[in-house]
Amino acid sequence: MNSEEFKIVGARLSTATTRVSASIGFAKALHAQSKPPAYLVGEVEVNDPESMKPYITGVIDVVAKYGGKYIVRGGHSETLEGSAPTGRFAIVQFNSSEELKRFWESAEYQEIAKVRQAASRSRFFVIEGYLP
Repeated sequence: MNSEEFKIVGARLSTATTRVSASIGFAKALHAQSKPPAYLVGEVEVNDPESMKPYITGVIDVVAKYGGKYIVRGGHSETLEGSAPTGRFAIVQFNSSEELKRFWESAEYQEIAKVRQAASRSRFFVIEGYLP
C-alpha cells in the first residue's frame, strides 16, 4: 500500500469511528429519555379562598424545586361530555414518576399540603405520559 492509499484508508477509518461514536451518543440520549414523563393532575374545589392563599403562592417554589413544570394551573375549563368538574384543575409535569413522588412525599410539600387540605376538597392522580 502506498502512502496515498494509506491516507485514504485512514480517512475512511476516521469517518467510520466518528459515525460509531455519534451513534453511541445518540443511543445513550434515547436511553436517558426512555422513561415517560409523569403528570400530577389535581382537581381542587376551594371552600375557604382566604385560607388557601398561602398554598397558592407557596406551592410554586416547591414544585420548581423538585423539577415540576405547570402545564395547567386554574384556567378556564369547558365540559364537552359528562358531568362538569367541581373544582379547578392543575396539571404538573415531572420527568418521571420517581421525580413526582419525591415531590409529593417531600417534607416541604407535605407541610404546605396541610393548608390545601384544610381549605379545599381535592382529588389528585398520577398519570404516566406517552413516549412515541
